[in-house]
Amino acid sequence: MPSFDVVSSPDLQEIDNAINNTKREVDNRFDFKNTNSTIERSEYSVTIETTDNTRLNQFNDILKNNIVRRKVDPKFIHVKSTETASGNRVRQFVDILNGISKEDAKKITNLVKSSKAKVQASINGDEVRITGKKRDDLQSMIDLLKQSDIGIPLQYQNFRD
Repeated sequence: MPSFDVVSSPDLQEIDNAINNTKREVDNRFDFKNTNSTIERSEYSVTIETTDNTRLNQFNDILKNNIVRRKVDPKFIHVKSTETASGNRVRQFVDILNGISKEDAKKITNLVKSSKAKVQASINGDEVRITGKKRDDLQSMIDLLKQSDIGIPLQYQNFRD
């Protein structure tokens, strides 16, 4: 029975490359000279630290541009609120979204069920498996999910006949 998995997982290597490009670009910019601005990634979070909110906004713009340039969906990046750090500095935490939440998985399964196609959707942890009798039905489900706006970036893996 043909099936495929719907997942939401970023390419962490490409995000690392975007962060390294951002570091390089910030180090070379004149308006960031002598500010000791830093950006660090630890697993699924990024920490940005600089001297003021204006530079922080510029830092975010540079990061987003580099992420788009590396062909990573910017929906994976979730910017949190800013906080003051020691030494009259500003720190911001950025989350990297990974996996499909229960609510989003329910949205996907409801969307598949409301399409009236002869396919079944089941939630398996942080992924959704869609099975059907015909390959064409599964391909139409991929098109339906691409057109729908669920709010998270989706990838389609393990397409099996």
